[in-house]
Amino acid sequence: MNESTFSPGGGRPGAPVRGQESSGSEGVGSVAVRTFAAHRNAASTTTAHQSMDGRQVNAMAGNSAGDESAELADYSDPHRFAYGELPEGHFYDPDAEYEPDPEYAATLAPDAARQRRERIGPTGRPLPYFPIPGPVSEPGPAKIIAMCNQKGGVGKTTSAINLGAALAEYGRRVLLVDFDPQGALSVGLGVNPMELELTVYNLLMERGLAPDEVLLKTAVAGMDLLPSNIDLSAAEVQLVSEVARESTLQRALQPLQNDYDFIVIDCQPSLGLLTVNALTAAHKVIVPLECEFFALRGVALLTETIEKVQERLNPELELDGILATMYDSRTVHSREVLARVVEAFDENVYHTVIGRTVRFPETTVAGEPITTYASNSVGAAAYRQLAREVLARCHAE
Repeated sequence: MNESTFSPGGGRPGAPVRGQESSGSEGVGSVAVRTFAAHRNAASTTTAHQSMDGRQVNAMAGNSAGDESAELADYSDPHRFAYGELPEGHFYDPDAEYEPDPEYAATLAPDAARQRRERIGPTGRPLPYFPIPGPVSEPGPAKIIAMCNQKGGVGKTTSAINLGAALAEYGRRVLLVDFDPQGALSVGLGVNPMELELTVYNLLMERGLAPDEVLLKTAVAGMDLLPSNIDLSAAEVQLVSEVARESTLQRALQPLQNDYDFIVIDCQPSLGLLTVNALTAAHKVIVPLECEFFALRGVALLTETIEKVQERLNPELELDGILATMYDSRTVHSREVLARVVEAFDENVYHTVIGRTVRFPETTVAGEPITTYASNSVGAAAYRQLAREVLARCHAE
């Protein structure tokens, strides 16, 4: 079956293969794939696995050839890394001793030696070591994760894209489901939603349509996309008269579960029928939470909705974690909001914290994840660590 690839600027620059296996970027003509290929060719072959806050760890320097003679990098200049990037050939060691900013450390514990000894993280708790996961022999059955928060602008789409890309980087097969009529996740992967012929809306509403007819390959090996556009907004009205309307997405994803290790659903910023569908289909919920007061206020309402879905529709659903995003340790407000979240939800708050960086908006324009667009960046390191933490939590069950 033929398919079209789409670029944010419009037009149909190439003819990709929908629902077929693809290696790298061959045969695909989207902006996302072309940009990815350019970065991949220009980048070093060494993959950097970094800790989540470059300013607060000991940095190790090395070269792309893996020279054993490494020197410590100088990170004393705060203006040197305005873009959150490292010098060529440098990387952050995730196992290095964690050294919090002294001013921030004082808010966590009075004993600086304890900070170093216990590797206290941004959440004020000892920072565990999350091992680099090993390969898997075969995919499935998939863990379905819903990225959900009724407040907009908290980093749901950014987290869905980059968590999926980081999981794929660790050898997992990942499917991203754009379940927002705005189609932001599709745009973030280089797809023009307005030119799509088939979307997740068609998969929900048209009987007999195979998922492979809707699936799109992304520039990231091992990561596929079920795209969306404004048509999905009609589904919320049309599903009202359907029998078991809350389980429509669950039924649509059922044939795909054995083909993937993770299915990540990017929900719309509301608690309407589409979000309830996502929660009914999911095994776990990740709540991206901007470290800002208004974002904190809505969490109680969201947790109440999750509990109702657990009781009435999906007993397997559980809150996997609250992910602090847009965190800036330099501001008292960010630190206070994060402290209150940890106080209220304790172990349900991820140890990984996503900081602010100008690289995230740039990746949206480029149409690819930060792990490929700026692989050697603090933002990419944060999502790699988040992927490791998510995998660690799954294996602990």
